[in-house]
Amino acid sequence: MGASHSTVAENVTAIQERVDRAAARAGRKASDVTIVGISKTFPAERIREAFELGIRHFGENRVQEWESKAPVVEGLAATWHLVGHLQRNKALRAIRLFHTIDSLDSLPLAEKLNKDAGEGRRLPVLIEVRLDPTVTKTGCDPAELSRLAEGVLLMPRLELRGLMTVPELTADPEEVRPFFRRLREIRGRLSRQLDWLMPELSMGMSRDFDIAIEEGATQIRLGTALFGTRQTK
Repeated sequence: MGASHSTVAENVTAIQERVDRAAARAGRKASDVTIVGISKTFPAERIREAFELGIRHFGENRVQEWESKAPVVEGLAATWHLVGHLQRNKALRAIRLFHTIDSLDSLPLAEKLNKDAGEGRRLPVLIEVRLDPTVTKTGCDPAELSRLAEGVLLMPRLELRGLMTVPELTADPEEVRPFFRRLREIRGRLSRQLDWLMPELSMGMSRDFDIAIEEGATQIRLGTALFGTRQTK
């Protein structure tokens, strides 16, 4: 079951308090952290509820699932993120549905997105970095990151905004801190190497977003913390 409207409101309040505390511990401003509500398996009505409570960014994992929800939330002044793996044959559909692709992981996919984006568009992208190979087969290997980033910067219809990672789900959230710290350090080195500012670090989910904020996250991806227990199909 999804969360009721009152529960979503309570969740938003609790999340903001955690963001405030984590940002304060890191000497940062809470306003520098964007909450991206991950709506995977949740109905579009939950997105509307969260929007009414001030959430303005939402992420979906699968193109086909978002295609069924998009008409229900049409007209909301929100930013739609694709956060799941994108197959090249769905690139054009993704470009039409999402404002930003946060899971770019290969040069061929970047080339397809650049080709399909159309004249006059700059599609924001984040490169997903595979820091923990035990978690997922998607994401760019750190050894290939420079090559991919350099390639993206040569593509006129893509705008490289930063990096994203998905660490392992551990019993102790503190165990993922080294992954968050490493992504921040990688971004710093890559920015200096390319002489290109990448303001976004998308890292941290419902269990560990406090730690991610302490390590520099600018975007946190929250599903169950925002919407409640995830629904199964």
